[in-house]
Amino acid sequence: MIRKSFCDAWNFKKENGEIKVVDLPHDATILEQRDPKSPGGSAGAFFPPGKYLYEKKFLVPLDWKDKCLQFQFEGVYKNSIVYINGKNAGGRPYGYIPFFVETEGLLEYGNDNIIRVEVDNSLLPDSRWYTGSGIYRPVWLWLGEKNHIKPEGVKISTLSFNPAKVLIETDHTGGDISIEIIRNGQVTARGSGDRIELEIPEAELWSAEAPNLYDCRVTLRADNKIIDEAVQTFGLRLVEWSTQGLFINGKNTLLRGACVHSDNGILGARSYPESEERRIRILKKHGFNAIRSSHNPACKSMLEACDRIGMYMIDETWDMWKGKKNKYDYANDFEFNYKDDIKAMVGRDFNHPSVIMYSIGNEISDPYKEEGVALGKEMIDLIHQSDKNRAVTCGVNLFLIHRASKGKGIYKEDGGLSTEKKPKNKKKDKASGSLFFNMMVSLMGTKMNKMANSKEADKVTSPFIDLLDIAGYNYASGRYPLEGKAHPDRIIVGSETFPQDIAKNWAMVKKYPFLVGDFMWTGWDYLGETGLGAWSYTNDGSGFGKPYPWILADTGTLDILGNPNGEMFHAAAVWNLLDKPAICVQPVNHPGVSPQKAVWRGTNSIPSWSWQGCDGSKAVIEVYFDAHIVELYLNDRALGKKRVKDCKAVFKTSYQSGNLLAIAYDTNGKEISRNELLSSIGRNQIRITPEKLKAKPDEVVYINIDITGNNGIVESNADSQLTVEVEDGELLAFGSANPRTEESYNSGIFTPYYGRSLAVVTKRNKGVVKIKTTGKEFDLSEVEIYFG
Repeated sequence: MIRKSFCDAWNFKKENGEIKVVDLPHDATILEQRDPKSPGGSAGAFFPPGKYLYEKKFLVPLDWKDKCLQFQFEGVYKNSIVYINGKNAGGRPYGYIPFFVETEGLLEYGNDNIIRVEVDNSLLPDSRWYTGSGIYRPVWLWLGEKNHIKPEGVKISTLSFNPAKVLIETDHTGGDISIEIIRNGQVTARGSGDRIELEIPEAELWSAEAPNLYDCRVTLRADNKIIDEAVQTFGLRLVEWSTQGLFINGKNTLLRGACVHSDNGILGARSYPESEERRIRILKKHGFNAIRSSHNPACKSMLEACDRIGMYMIDETWDMWKGKKNKYDYANDFEFNYKDDIKAMVGRDFNHPSVIMYSIGNEISDPYKEEGVALGKEMIDLIHQSDKNRAVTCGVNLFLIHRASKGKGIYKEDGGLSTEKKPKNKKKDKASGSLFFNMMVSLMGTKMNKMANSKEADKVTSPFIDLLDIAGYNYASGRYPLEGKAHPDRIIVGSETFPQDIAKNWAMVKKYPFLVGDFMWTGWDYLGETGLGAWSYTNDGSGFGKPYPWILADTGTLDILGNPNGEMFHAAAVWNLLDKPAICVQPVNHPGVSPQKAVWRGTNSIPSWSWQGCDGSKAVIEVYFDAHIVELYLNDRALGKKRVKDCKAVFKTSYQSGNLLAIAYDTNGKEISRNELLSSIGRNQIRITPEKLKAKPDEVVYINIDITGNNGIVESNADSQLTVEVEDGELLAFGSANPRTEESYNSGIFTPYYGRSLAVVTKRNKGVVKIKTTGKEFDLSEVEIYFG
């Protein structure tokens, strides 16, 4: 079947609102005005609820009457119902799962037809993070003959890698199948049949280090005529696991992992191929080789980016099963849909070599009961029946399951956080979530990893954990040294960990063969769960979920724009991926104010020694490198030497603009490498740097907009509101990584954060787009991008 984009020119409106013409993907929520009283609260970044309607007119020619036509929706959040010419054609309660809509008996041939999609996200709270609303992932029209190869009907399994053998299975509605395997335009193997094994000579295998891809061209013939053709991209990649490790094509592989939420920052929930590729490219650049899609199935374009760039993926299903975490969350629909959800995710993921594990959930408490264990087994079996090539895991929080077994679960039966003690200050408790939960979270950094160590916690969680191919441990690294003896057959992955623990966690990953990797929370900052990881300098900075106007979690080794911070460089140093010491500095522009520190962040340092007007302020300098000693100089003045512990050395001094130099030495006192940070000099100006100057129509382009000195160094303490205007194109978003703001990503007006901001533009047709940026304190700056 032929797949055509069905994303342009939809009529959109909010319930009882005005009609606007929009292109997909589209996030209705990000366009809304935030409200401190939103029932979604801090989890949803104070965006309001809503019902939304999408409608599109399309011509169905008479000669399509004998053809098969389907629509594919990659993701609609949430409770979607699709109507074709007023008749119910399908839909999906879960907002993260792809689904198909059949059109047989619903179309009027030779006339215009109407497809309408109703979206209901009116009941909040329904999630623990920002979800967006609407048709936020692409829509496709599939068209083919009555006899055709079904969409997602070609499945390719790697049987062995030496020699390289694959199994190709084709699901179709009638005819004869022939197969060609293609690499770089050359046919390397061919055969025929609905289910066929082929050996591929001189095979180039797929891995994160060498993401080699092949095409499988499947042709359907009837009466010696070609009636359909499908081309499926795949990689030759065999995944195996044992207590001796995780093996990709026979090579022991350690996962340097990042948990990643689904939103795209200033774009909201909208998923563009360029956005997903950019995120994977930046994560890999800084040292990650794996991501966990937390806590819902990733979009298809992210999987494709992982395939091309080389990134392992744990694709996750849900954040809940039958037990609610929020009053209106997916637990209300789970029981009637989980089997279809699994089928849809596995069917879509099957040919993506990047996907090495499926996760059936995150921090689910249901398995404290026998029926929860039985449900887990059923889901594991369902996946194994559909896909024997990948491991099944789950992000298990042993502590939470143990508490639930004692009747002390952190979530109430009807959703929402439990409160064990009545708060004295109700207003304060409302702002921060729940008194009990905040109290518990405050202990997590020191005790959470030990709370799972008890024999009782082990006993209540083992019946479920032992069903998993690979057990995912959330915040349970204290169990790692125990499991070799306690559970000699258990294979473990650190599915969620604190980033500040990367040194000790990675040391255990290297030490214990049964521990195959570490996934820190989180790799990339995200919308919602406001202030989860913030080191705050404001009075409202305490607690788990911070009040309006907080908008970001302010956690992650990369900020919402993709800029690295001290936690990223610490991880890269621990992974031994740095070729020179990385220097990061805790912000010095808050003299006399000590930050309120959140658990999910070990430092708020950034790689900057440019703090205009801050001379004399106290400065905390962190140097990251795998060395014995680090020596620090400020403007050629020695600040001393420090022993490096866990790839980190910390210095304290007074800020003075100029040159900050770090020199790393080995145990023999020999210099290994050096690096420096410089301050900006001269008059501040706007620097516009598109990430590419040429693009195709409909592609999105990211543009870095920074405040710099004359020497091109970003100035971290000269933030002033900027305005971005786009001529002959569309500004999709403009914003910064400021976690606490009332500014809108849709207005074209925003204030940089520590000197950095980002714009995203597109153009539907060929031509030049001009981007102009102005500010009260800056001269006009502009740049052109060619779309063609």
